Amino acid sequence: MKKEYDFSNMKSRKNPFAAKLKRQVTIRMGDDVISYFKTLSDDTGIPYQTLINLYLRDCVANNRRPDLTWKANSAA
Repeated sequence: MKKEYDFSNMKSRKNPFAAKLKRQVTIRMGDDVISYFKTLSDDTGIPYQTLINLYLRDCVANNRRPDLTWKANSAA
């Protein structure tokens, strides 16, 4: 293997698979959720957006669904 390679004449091209890996979206999240994942990010060294993606991917893999039932307000 050479110590140095000359890439000056090489033509660049985009990775054809990059677009299929992830898609950029805009999503609104509560400050508490973002704060939680940022703290987790500081502890693990993994970017918080990656942690959110990993968590959501785990939910998909395990077919987890959120609890959408709310308790009735007892103040009447």
